[in-house]
Amino acid sequence: MNVVSARGLSKSYRKVQALQRLSFEVEQGEIYGIIGADGAGKSTLLRILATLMTADEGSARVEGLDVVRDYRALRNIVGYMPGRFSLYQDLTVEENLNFFATLFGTTVSANYTLIEEIYSRLVPFKHRRAGKLSGGMKQKLALCCALIHRPKVLLLDEPTTGVDPVSRSEFWEMLKRLQKQGITILVSTAYMDEAKLCDRIALMQAGRFLQVDTPANIVSTYPDTLWAVRADRMRSLLADLRAYPGVKSAYAFGGSCHVTLNGGDVTDGLTAYLLRQGYADIVAAPAAPSVEDCFMWLLDKEESR
Repeated sequence: MNVVSARGLSKSYRKVQALQRLSFEVEQGEIYGIIGADGAGKSTLLRILATLMTADEGSARVEGLDVVRDYRALRNIVGYMPGRFSLYQDLTVEENLNFFATLFGTTVSANYTLIEEIYSRLVPFKHRRAGKLSGGMKQKLALCCALIHRPKVLLLDEPTTGVDPVSRSEFWEMLKRLQKQGITILVSTAYMDEAKLCDRIALMQAGRFLQVDTPANIVSTYPDTLWAVRADRMRSLLADLRAYPGVKSAYAFGGSCHVTLNGGDVTDGLTAYLLRQGYADIVAAPAAPSVEDCFMWLLDKEESR
């Protein structure tokens, strides 16, 4: 069953085309990741689904409700967490939560079972002003406020940006538990490593979805042999790799450079070339492609059209 659907969504800001005739569907109870860099259109899409913005063209429905015509009813069944912390900084943790419960005509106690596990970590700080919380605690408070009216669909706009790795991991554990309670979750992120935590992902660039599938299926489509290359002078390695005629693509990936070749084994000439360039401690080994590698491949494919 499709809980969220969009047909031909387009949105522009003057000369910038944020969404380009975007169509997709999200199934009941899944975690659907929208993966892309800043400026890809992720926030615009979620704001349209949250009824905070209207599209220039196209239509979208959430739980059967039209995001324009039925916006009042839709706001009662959708929880939205913006990318930028938007709660009241001068109110305490407890005051913020009570305020948002009141907005939706409910109380904290009425829906406490849904947020209990998350809010329990905030209890020691419940009398602290929201503006004085750490990034991870702000994140948890914002999630509690988005859930306090027990929504059926949760829209999260880059919820882990700027948050420490431990808090990021905790946050995804919370999302998995919310999913088990039947909540459908759309989450946008620029962190490629979070893609594998979603049931399905949409790789987004320039207002369009480049590919939509499960993380495993997307990785399985990677067409080339991938090599991880390291050497003693990593700062200049990437530029020299790209200058080698046999290199098809090269980009930084963690502590190495990920490289594909136009043909042949990496030892057929690339290693010798790097030695001639004065490199030492050269290591070149096959690498398993990741979602990020697939995303880079798709971008190259788009640019070559």
